[in-house]
Amino acid sequence: MRFVSLLGATGSIGRSTISVLREFPREFRLFALSGWENVEVLSRYVKEFSPSYVAVKDTKKAELLRDLAPGGYTVLCGEDGLVQLSTLPEVDTVVVAVSGIHGLKPALAALRAGKRVLLSNKESMVAAGPLFQDYLTEDRVLPIDSEHSAVWQCTRGETKKSIRSIILTASGGPFRGYNKDALKGVSVQEALKHPTWQMGKKITVDSATLANKALEVMEARWIFGIDYEHIKVVVHPQSVVHGMVEFEDGSIKMLAGVTDMRLPIHYALFYPERRKLAEGLYWRVCGELVFEEPDEETFPMLPYGYRVGRRGGLLPAAFIGADELAVKAFLDGRIGFLDIYGVVKRVVDTLWDEDGELSVDSVVSMVRRAYRLAEDVVMKGEF
Repeated sequence: MRFVSLLGATGSIGRSTISVLREFPREFRLFALSGWENVEVLSRYVKEFSPSYVAVKDTKKAELLRDLAPGGYTVLCGEDGLVQLSTLPEVDTVVVAVSGIHGLKPALAALRAGKRVLLSNKESMVAAGPLFQDYLTEDRVLPIDSEHSAVWQCTRGETKKSIRSIILTASGGPFRGYNKDALKGVSVQEALKHPTWQMGKKITVDSATLANKALEVMEARWIFGIDYEHIKVVVHPQSVVHGMVEFEDGSIKMLAGVTDMRLPIHYALFYPERRKLAEGLYWRVCGELVFEEPDEETFPMLPYGYRVGRRGGLLPAAFIGADELAVKAFLDGRIGFLDIYGVVKRVVDTLWDEDGELSVDSVVSMVRRAYRLAEDVVMKGEF
C-alpha cells in the first residue's frame, strides 16, 4: 500500500485525485492532505479518509476545521505545514496540486526527502526548472497535467535522440476564432466558459489567453529536457488528443482520452503499471479531429511566453507573478480581457535585464515582486 500526501485537496486537481483514491482503498491510504480556504470541503474529506495530518492556511482555519471535523489528527498551518506534509516519514507519494508558487518549497522538500512527486503545479517547474533536474531522470517527478502526461506516455520505450519535437495541444479556449476587435469588451462570464474542460477560474482565464499554454511550454522545456525550437503548440478544439511526439523518422505518436483529469492522475499513481479505472471513462471518438496553428497575433501571450522561456533566469517567475495579478484584476472587473497581456508584458519587460542566482528564495521573491509591480501598473493604468 502506498501512503499519499495530497497538497491542495479542495482544488480541481485535488478533487480528481480524491476521486481516484476513493476507487482504490486497498492500494492507497490518504495519510495527509491540505486545503487553504475551503475548510468545509476539507472537513468532508477528513471525515471520509481519517488522515493523520491536515494542513490549512492559518490558525483560524485550523479552529474551524476542528469544529467541523473533530478527531485525533494533527493540524498544521501555512507553507511550513505544506512542507511538513511533504516530508512525513510514513509518506512515499506526494501529490502537489496547490496553485501558484506555493507548490515550489513542498515539491522540492518532498524530492529531497526521497518521495515520489506527482506534479500538477506547473508554476514550480516553470520558475525553477533547473532545481528539479537531478530528480527528473529517476522517475521521481511524474507530471499529471494532461498534456505533459500524454507526452510522457508517448516517450516511453523511446530514446531521447529519436525525438524530433513534442507537440502540446490547446483547445483554443472560449474565444477560438476571435480577432482582437471581437475580444474587446468580452466579459468575465464569457472567459470562464471553457468549451471542453472544467477547471478553476485562474487556469480557465489563462486557457482563454493562451497564457496557460505558454506556461506548459516552459514546463515542458525542463520536464523533457528539450529546446524551445522543438516544442510546438497546435490548437485542437475537440480536446481528444492531449499530446504528441514527433520522431526523427517522421512518425508521430499521440495519446487520446476524455477530458477527465483522473486519467493522468491514475496513470501516475500506478506507474509503471496500468490499472482499470471506472467504466465511465471509456469512450469512442466520433467525428472529425481538427488541428490548427495558434493565432499568435490575437493571443500574444503564447509567443511572449516562448520569449520569456528562452530568456530564462528569474524572468519566468516574473511572468507567473504578473499574470496572477493581471488575471485577478480581470476577474475583479478592474481591467479588460485584452489588458491582461498588456499588464504582463509591461511588468516583465521592466524586469527583463535583471539577473540573479536561481534559488527557491529568489524565485519566490521575484514572483511576489512582479505581482506587486503588476498591481501598481493596474492602479496607474499604465498598460
